[in-house]
Amino acid sequence: MLTSVIKTFFARSDFFGLVFGLRAPESGPIRLTQRRVYVLPTGYGLAFALALLLMLIGSINYSLGLGYVLTFALAGMGLVSMLHTYRNLANLTVRAGRADPVFAGGTATFDLVLENPSGFDRFTLFARHGTFSVDVDVPAERSEVARVAVPAPKRGWLAVGRVTLETRFPVGLFRCWSYVLPEMGVAVYPRPDDSELPPAKARPDSGEVTSTGGGVDDFAGLRPYQPGDSPRHIAWKAAEREGLLLTKHFAGRGAAELWLEWSDLPNALDLEARLSRLARWVLLADEAGFAYGLRIPGAEIEPGFGDAHRDACLTRLALFDATPPRHAAPSRA
Repeated sequence: MLTSVIKTFFARSDFFGLVFGLRAPESGPIRLTQRRVYVLPTGYGLAFALALLLMLIGSINYSLGLGYVLTFALAGMGLVSMLHTYRNLANLTVRAGRADPVFAGGTATFDLVLENPSGFDRFTLFARHGTFSVDVDVPAERSEVARVAVPAPKRGWLAVGRVTLETRFPVGLFRCWSYVLPEMGVAVYPRPDDSELPPAKARPDSGEVTSTGGGVDDFAGLRPYQPGDSPRHIAWKAAEREGLLLTKHFAGRGAAELWLEWSDLPNALDLEARLSRLARWVLLADEAGFAYGLRIPGAEIEPGFGDAHRDACLTRLALFDATPPRHAAPSRA
């Protein structure tokens, strides 16, 4: 009972809930209100306070009127700098931006959009995640992007997690910071191995298969460009002459639909090795311009080609046997 009460208290507290990861990710814009912004002196600030204390003791001991003036003037400047440090971060708005999928073992990059609704500039704002840190200046009534790098060691869904926004502007005597937990993440694709692409197979129930765009045997003419067509098949000269994007259309027996199937993988491969092999096949098929489909337990993607089709196949492999995410950050164009 006591444990449940403590967890509930921490979860409802802005500070403890974010520090200990007990709060759910925050959707929509995140405004850094007064309750979310914290201020403490830095090491330089503590040294400055100690120096003021020594100056005050000396002024009292020797009855130095100018010593009092200098001590309290410096103390006032220190307090003013604390207010400026707080103002530099407070009332910013943080929005989830774009993120690119990444292969396992790489580094995912998340874009956090910092919006400054006030009429003054914000200088030297740091976005920290683990050991990574990036600084950004946000002009008045403008927005800037802070790109946060997060390691992606394994396949699956990678959430950005907690990000610390902080500043020590203008003189470094105080550190002002806030925690944000934006609702954003990316798919981490399986790391491809170094295998070769399997040969295309005709489907048993369809006889000889003729591709509608992925073949490279016989040129069958031109057709209007369709979303998803490979850029390698665009007839640029004809498009320039006609004023319309046209795609080269191929057909032939060698242009059979290429199915990348789980059942074609060696039995000796474990789960992650199978997914890595399929990811490699997807990349090779896309590079060759084939029309390819994907069959894995519980899912089937019909043959197609293009960047969107490739990303759909790799995402399906990335999230194999994983809980589908409730949200996703859009990929960069």
